[in-house]
Amino acid sequence: MALWAVVALFVVLMLLVIVRLPWAGDLGMHAATVERLRHRLTDPGNPLVDENTPSPYYSPWTVFLGVIARLTGLSVWVVLRIGALISLTLLVTGVWRYVRELTAHRLAPPLALLCVVLLWGTEVFKWSGFLGLNSLALTIAYPSVFALGLAFHFWALVTRTLKGEPAGWTAFLGLGVLWAVILLSHQFTGVVATLGALATVIGARAGRRTWLRLGAGILLGVAILALWPYYDFFALFQVSGLEAIHRPLYEHLFARFCLVLVGVAALALRARRDLRDPLVLFFLLGVLMFAAGGLTGHYSWGRALPSVLIPAQLAAAVEVAGAARGTLRTVGAWVLTAALAIGAWTQVQTVGYVVGRSALPAAVADKYQTPWVGYHWITPWVRYGDVVMVPIYPARQIPAYGAYTVAPGYPDFFLPDEAKREAAVRTYFAKGSSRGARLDVLRSYGVRWVVQRPKDGGLPSGDASLKRVASGPGGQVLYQVVR
Repeated sequence: MALWAVVALFVVLMLLVIVRLPWAGDLGMHAATVERLRHRLTDPGNPLVDENTPSPYYSPWTVFLGVIARLTGLSVWVVLRIGALISLTLLVTGVWRYVRELTAHRLAPPLALLCVVLLWGTEVFKWSGFLGLNSLALTIAYPSVFALGLAFHFWALVTRTLKGEPAGWTAFLGLGVLWAVILLSHQFTGVVATLGALATVIGARAGRRTWLRLGAGILLGVAILALWPYYDFFALFQVSGLEAIHRPLYEHLFARFCLVLVGVAALALRARRDLRDPLVLFFLLGVLMFAAGGLTGHYSWGRALPSVLIPAQLAAAVEVAGAARGTLRTVGAWVLTAALAIGAWTQVQTVGYVVGRSALPAAVADKYQTPWVGYHWITPWVRYGDVVMVPIYPARQIPAYGAYTVAPGYPDFFLPDEAKREAAVRTYFAKGSSRGARLDVLRSYGVRWVVQRPKDGGLPSGDASLKRVASGPGGQVLYQVVR
């Protein structure tokens, strides 16, 4: 009963988090993407700047959310909450369904769900595509959570399809469609999904007929990837500049993931019984890719790390739940319980996203990081499609309300003049820039509004080209550009 109560508590916590929808990281990008699709479903243009360029953020998932926004007229924040609720449902049911394919023990699915969110380390790690409780709370409305939830269902379907006699062609073609949707929705999670499916296929010792049907499903998936109209999927293989961003994935590994060693021990037990166990193979494929990324300097390959973590976390749950009664089961249960308790304490500040810092005990409040405030305060004046001049961090939020910024707040590999736009923003805010140079930047990009603080630089508040309109948090001021 205690196990089920903890699972219920987790679900309730995540539902309350969805109601609050804490803002950090990439949430503004995803909100902007849905907002563009609401206004121009078939030709939305760049989500951040006023240019007609493709974007990998226009995925089947965000297009679906854009259709909801367009048909219902709901605000983008309500639509993101609806998306988060769907993603949470997919994740919970996906873990449940996949674990049920691995074992018939009734306690394994709820235990696996707790392992996936709590069996991490003693240092909080937050990144999209990673399912630690704190990370999940901040990314619940991201496409990565949708893709991961779908990935668990994908692995369950692959496992079931390969059991016994080969399934029909339709089943394998359906798997190909599902694989393509995951890859298009979140490319890094698509790699994780692919490694998990490959491990299942290898472990199943598939015959010739199965491989032929798998090949047909793969070809259909590749065709969908090639025909997706919103961006060129295969152009992503030519993208560079991701290594510096992802290098932190290789830092503080023990502190961030030490509790997963419980799952590694469980995998060792499974490997002794069967070296072709799908979870063992999944783990090994993930280790190989992650290690190869670190050794070769391709740090973006570190995004395959969930391929290491997820099979270990699931193995811990499956082994403890399925162990025969006796000393081994008792010891395993106590070790896993202790690890989960440590993981829960490490991430307990997640509760703050529901109750706020003031309601947290001092020891927990010290761990809590306040979410971003947002820019609702500019919306009475700034309209959809207006261009706003801002420094880099506000540029990660303001497009969520429908405006554009001069330079994108996130790397944009499909934007040919990204470097020029970033240079223009630096010119505007640089202390040594002349008034004429700053005005040239505003005119060149059709800027109608400026959001800045006195310490940011830019045109001074008393300049004849600026009209003070409103004040915001942290000393920020909204100025209208006077022509």
